[in-house]
Amino acid sequence: MRIIAPLLSLLVLIVSLSFAAGVGNVTSSQAQALLARNQKIVLLDVRTPEEYRQAHLRGSVLIPLGELGRRVQEVPRDRPVLVYCAVGARSTSAADFLSSRGYREVYNMTDGIVGWYRNRLPIQKGSAP
Repeated sequence: MRIIAPLLSLLVLIVSLSFAAGVGNVTSSQAQALLARNQKIVLLDVRTPEEYRQAHLRGSVLIPLGELGRRVQEVPRDRPVLVYCAVGARSTSAADFLSSRGYREVYNMTDGIVGWYRNRLPIQKGSAP
């Protein structure tokens, strides 16, 4: 009986930590507010280079979803990460991937750059990095 209480406490701790490492889903408006409050957020664009050239968010880093597995070390672990794509599908996969790799604060912009543009938020055009 004396061993059950510590094991139960350990189980509760493990479960609570696993939920703490989840992905936060945010809209483009909420993402803008996050970016305004925290200048340390890494803005990760997981679209293609062509999509990036057409329009992207200022200060974003381009790592196409298909390259994220081999380039994940380019995403800092000690900063929050806000992931976006066109409409939220690829960014959902990327955010889940980062979370599963131990990234602690990951946000997925569910309406993507399309939602950002619809809300008349600023975009940048130009070449891919």
